[in-house]
Amino acid sequence: MRGPLLHVAAAALGAALAIAAQVRGNDAQPYAASASTLVAAGTPHGLHVSGNALLDARGRSVHFHGVNRSGTEYACVQGWGIFDGPSDARSAKAIASWHVNGVRLPLNEQCWLGINGVKPQYSGARYRRAIVHYVSLLNRYGMYVELSLMWAAPGAYDATYQSGAPDADHSPAFWASLAKTFRHYPNVILAPWGETIVDANCFLNGGVCEATFGPDNRQYRVAGMQQAVDVMRRAGYRGVIAIPGVDYANDLTHWLSHRPHDPLNQLVAEAHVYAKNTCGTVACFQSTYAPIARHVPMIFGELGDAVDEKTCGSSSISQFADWADEHDVGYFTWTWDAWHNCSALISDYSGKPFSAYGKWVKRRYAATRSAARPIPG
Repeated sequence: MRGPLLHVAAAALGAALAIAAQVRGNDAQPYAASASTLVAAGTPHGLHVSGNALLDARGRSVHFHGVNRSGTEYACVQGWGIFDGPSDARSAKAIASWHVNGVRLPLNEQCWLGINGVKPQYSGARYRRAIVHYVSLLNRYGMYVELSLMWAAPGAYDATYQSGAPDADHSPAFWASLAKTFRHYPNVILAPWGETIVDANCFLNGGVCEATFGPDNRQYRVAGMQQAVDVMRRAGYRGVIAIPGVDYANDLTHWLSHRPHDPLNQLVAEAHVYAKNTCGTVACFQSTYAPIARHVPMIFGELGDAVDEKTCGSSSISQFADWADEHDVGYFTWTWDAWHNCSALISDYSGKPFSAYGKWVKRRYAATRSAARPIPG
């Protein structure tokens, strides 16, 4: 995640099932979608993987031209809201006006579960209801949604930043609850983690490895991606799951050899790409990403011009987007937030571009809108 510096400053699995049941039984009902939006558990429908392609409910290719919508990972734990900016129909329509067909929504583990002292008005049932409502709203405007666990923390720590990997203390509870909540939503992708620093073995299988947390940088037990897939499937979610690479989701060298086993074969590979990443050139994409995209669908969950946020141009992202479109790799640009820095696409939530970077993305999406089909009506 490339957020502004201003914002970056013990649940068991049994408890998770109780939380998940509460979410489905009580919290989601006020925002229940229509019968055309929801799908019976166990019925293949909506967005799905077929070979190395993502297909919609009609069997047509889905190519994401999306945006990230940051805020739901930090506002709640910082104690001043759930969203950073509006989350109403007008703001969703503004996103769609750029010909966006996908939104990536980062989430906070502590806020979703309502643990470790987050203000109740911004956590637990209220947080979950707000997310469910916003997902339904974005879907109604034709946009798919990826829900990604981004900020998490082991033990009694506050989840005030993106830790090195999901924690065994709370992440399985989060995954179970999230999967139960969205198991009837056919046009979402669930992403059990955003960016990791641990090695491929630990990221797959979990354990005690490179991940640390807190002022003393204490190691904690990691929950791996195989556990994430297993938990989500047991919770009844049958849809698409995005599994990122390692090294801040930029290194996918070991993705094919270390992908989780999914009995439903509904996994996509996710990379995060900025100009100064280790894999931040078209040559690296061709040698590392292209072989993966020939086997499974691939997306750039975060795409920006520069990791250091000091350029507001499009010299790099224009090359990245060209390669992605040529190889049927969808992407979500960072970020639809009015932060007034080079990582922000917009200057306000009406959709006015902030800089040359935002103007380029808006023009690109308009010029290529036929490639980015919205959710079929």
